[in-house]
Amino acid sequence: MHVQVTFVISIRGQRQISRNNFQTPDGFKFATYSDGCDEGSKPGYDMNHFFSVTRSNSSQRQREIIATSSEEGCPVTCLIYNFFLPWAAKVARDCHICSSVLCIQPAVVLDIYHYYFNGYKDVIMENYKDLSWSIELPGLPLLHACDLPSLLFPSSNSASTLALLEELIEELNDSKAQILVNTFDALEPKALKVIEKYNCIAIGPLIPSAFLDGKDPLDTSFVCDLFQKTKDYTEWLAEKPKSSVVYVSFGSLLNLPKPQMEEIARGLLETHQPFLWVIRAKENEEEEKEEDRLSCMEELEQQGKIVPWCSQLEILSHPSLGCFVTHCGWSSTLESLASGIPVVAFPLFSDQMTNAKMMADLWKIGLRVRADEEGIVRSDEVKRCIEMVMRGKERGEEMRRNAKKWKDLAKEAGKEGGSSDENLKAFVGEVGGDN
Repeated sequence: MHVQVTFVISIRGQRQISRNNFQTPDGFKFATYSDGCDEGSKPGYDMNHFFSVTRSNSSQRQREIIATSSEEGCPVTCLIYNFFLPWAAKVARDCHICSSVLCIQPAVVLDIYHYYFNGYKDVIMENYKDLSWSIELPGLPLLHACDLPSLLFPSSNSASTLALLEELIEELNDSKAQILVNTFDALEPKALKVIEKYNCIAIGPLIPSAFLDGKDPLDTSFVCDLFQKTKDYTEWLAEKPKSSVVYVSFGSLLNLPKPQMEEIARGLLETHQPFLWVIRAKENEEEEKEEDRLSCMEELEQQGKIVPWCSQLEILSHPSLGCFVTHCGWSSTLESLASGIPVVAFPLFSDQMTNAKMMADLWKIGLRVRADEEGIVRSDEVKRCIEMVMRGKERGEEMRRNAKKWKDLAKEAGKEGGSSDENLKAFVGEVGGDN
């Protein structure tokens, strides 16, 4: 099935991808717009202004592409947008084409957003500070306040994002748009169907073929990494015993405060396990200050390896890997599931809180860390969780068995003829007029 894809992206995003030797696939092209941060954002940047500029400029660019493509005899048949660009639906309506949402968080989180804006906002806002409070939303597992997406709660950074989510939910309530979800049927069978008005289509896990169905062994990368990878970790991994290495990564968005980093460092050292820890370099090529350097860096470098960025799937699929200490971003969650690696769930914000709940309590592939009254996860807790996941008897063995089970189910969904493969083909055939 052949399709033409135009990917609308900010100038800043396209530049960042291009720096890392992005090779444009056949049938794929970029179209850029300015989000007002072409040279990068700065601390304290007004997010309301950012979203206003993005809304205006990206909408205009989308309209231009749709008009030009039609004039060239290759009309756009569907506009796919993510959670945080809900205005794209209006562009599609105005241009008389269909639109679909690409849900880059799990179906259960989409369901929570729906309930929040459709009758449950008041009860959640009245109780979310009570750590003992819980709620059972229709069709979903019992959730405590700490399991709900943090974007729902007041903070200096969440207001503008929450407004976009409300706009998205209103759009979905008023339309019959198809919702493409990066998940698979066996993973979230209830969550995909619980909101009857939503037509959720599971098309995941969206990861390269070499790490999923093996159909294309050369397809080993997303090919658009935001940061430059190093490759010197591959030989280091090859020297380690099977299932012995702890992999630690907290994603591409946040850097942890130094006190928390120190606790993680001590916890890793106390396990006496080899580890590979991704600690991103300073942005804009800033030099690391002495006060930023971890106090036990020499011991860390003796026991493990620290890299600024890496191919996560390559690491997760390596035989030496035994455990993944993860921030529980949805992409990382799916990659751990597809790789069969048990986790120590260390959520930081947004949907990560819910993802951690699902991994620990529903899919049972790991443990969720517990912070103290100061909000810090101490070294003994880091050590406890890693040792339970890697060497625990009954409970640890159950996690490792479940990780293997979900790996098999993820591969089954993604292979040719699998549920996600068939769902995606049917969607493309429908929007492309292939009847």
